[in-house]
Amino acid sequence: MDKTAELSLDSNLHADFRELLDEAKSVTLAKNIDDLVNLSVGGENRLSREVSYELPGGEFKKEAIVHRVKNGIAANYFETYMRRRDPNCMVIADDFPTDKTKFDERFDYDFQELRHETFEWLKGQDLGMFYFNAGKVGMGYKAAAIIPANAGFFGLGLALLQGIINPDELDEDFEPVAFIYTAPPFRHTHFEGKQVVVHNRQPGNYEMFSYNLYPGPSAKKGVYGMLIGQGEEEGWVTAHCSSVQVKTPYDNIVTFMHEGASGGGKSEMLQQPHRLADGRLLLGDNLYKDDKRYLDLAQTCDLMPVADDMALCHPSLQKNDGKLGLEDAEEGWFVRVDHIKEYGTDPSLEKMTAVPPKPLLFLNIQSVPGGRAMIWDHTMDEPGVPCPNPRVILPRDIVPNIVEEPVQVEIRSIGMRTPPCTQEEPNYGIVGIMHVLPPALAWLWRLVAPRGHANPSIIQTQGISSEGVGSYWPFATGKKVKQANLLLEQINKTPEVQYILTPNQTIGAWKVGFMSQWVTREYLARKGNANFSDKQIIPARCSVLGYALKHMTFEGRTIPEWLLRVELQREVQEEGYDAGAEILLEFFHRMLKNFLTPDLDDLGRQIIECCLDNGTVHDYEKFMHN
Repeated sequence: MDKTAELSLDSNLHADFRELLDEAKSVTLAKNIDDLVNLSVGGENRLSREVSYELPGGEFKKEAIVHRVKNGIAANYFETYMRRRDPNCMVIADDFPTDKTKFDERFDYDFQELRHETFEWLKGQDLGMFYFNAGKVGMGYKAAAIIPANAGFFGLGLALLQGIINPDELDEDFEPVAFIYTAPPFRHTHFEGKQVVVHNRQPGNYEMFSYNLYPGPSAKKGVYGMLIGQGEEEGWVTAHCSSVQVKTPYDNIVTFMHEGASGGGKSEMLQQPHRLADGRLLLGDNLYKDDKRYLDLAQTCDLMPVADDMALCHPSLQKNDGKLGLEDAEEGWFVRVDHIKEYGTDPSLEKMTAVPPKPLLFLNIQSVPGGRAMIWDHTMDEPGVPCPNPRVILPRDIVPNIVEEPVQVEIRSIGMRTPPCTQEEPNYGIVGIMHVLPPALAWLWRLVAPRGHANPSIIQTQGISSEGVGSYWPFATGKKVKQANLLLEQINKTPEVQYILTPNQTIGAWKVGFMSQWVTREYLARKGNANFSDKQIIPARCSVLGYALKHMTFEGRTIPEWLLRVELQREVQEEGYDAGAEILLEFFHRMLKNFLTPDLDDLGRQIIECCLDNGTVHDYEKFMHN
């Protein structure tokens, strides 16, 4: 590892970066993942490191304990609060257009004061740094990360997620224009212990200051914010989605893209259906009586993953064939493993993480120095209460059957967590196994982006709430109406894409988990990308649910019609369904009114007004045509 690398940086734009490298106590330049693994524990022959910082009054704050393990690095935070992302961490320090909280509004002073303090603190530290591409070459930013050397595990997480460039192999014209600066003790000295990530967007000098060591808000979603911002300027979208190519038993391949808020089934779209011990699929379990329904499906489709959370929909990926071109925006996946509670739950993932071909980073997983981190050994938040957010960062190139090339999406789904609904206790859990959406209505679903019921990733709120436009709004730095216009343009330009809605957790009175999503994927892959005929679909009783299926049969198996149209369930009936529809419609109306600004596209305004006027599914069909 070298002291630094000479780059042709613009002397005015990057003066503070150059000065920091010149004046820091030391700078260790990481060339590869192994360098960051060693930096994480303080050297090649070391097995453990405690990450702590001295505050101005002489007090020491312990942030994390880091262990070298046989399968990588395991880091555990001392504070329970630091084991998950704070949704209120983002603030904007610049004067460019934004709908997000400004730094001076939240903290009552100018960020330039803190920026100066941050650089002065970093100059007194032993630092680590490396170069990477935020996004892909030509679709994102050339970037540099600067961290305290003792926070090497944070740098390792960033490099696994975004990649790392060997400085010996840099092009002569490589000039970073985005910078991540990490200063953990400022969380205690300036922000009352809270996670804060500051975006300072300047042309040719995008700065992000991470004042905490959990990679979710910065190394993961912070970089996502950079990409969303660039797309907002240039007219493209980085979608919050998973994507998978599905190969049927008949060797047909259909490409899916699945969007939605956290908990909406993005990771599950890359999983095979979970089977019972006897090989059957549990289609549904009635919540109110002893009644289960099963599905015998001898052979499921092969899955070839494309992306698991972020996908670039850059203009260079579009083939103008009516489909949507995309590719993964990341080099690694930030996988939550709270569902892996014991050995044998997911043998493929367990093997991949226990004996990986390259080092991984484990967060909130119990470990011992020199041992092996196992993804079912979750760190305890308190005795008997495991952390709900155990994570492992997987390099995407170790995932079996991974697709390396851009793909063209044929079916675009959105997922929604739904609560139970009955006639006695109606709720918005009125969504059948799948619904077909006209493109205009599919756009509205991406504006309201419901978080839905019993979400494991956020602090639970009463009723239905929104993740915000695109379901990526929590990570965006700019204007929500601009994002709404970009999504509308994207949908309008891809007329060959079919749009569907799939629920998870509950369908009326039946608990289904993610089986509805898996069954839908199997069904649509076998059906291919042919459009549905009038004989197959019927307008849903609630207009924002588009079309319901009249029947679903494949491989000789028939899905009960009351799982397709919830009003047919005896526990729900039309009365319970209509009461749930009122809840859903009120949510749509409340969310969509926020987009009625002068900057909204005229077509978008017409579609929203159609919804506010309680338009029918046939009304939505008139706006855009497949």
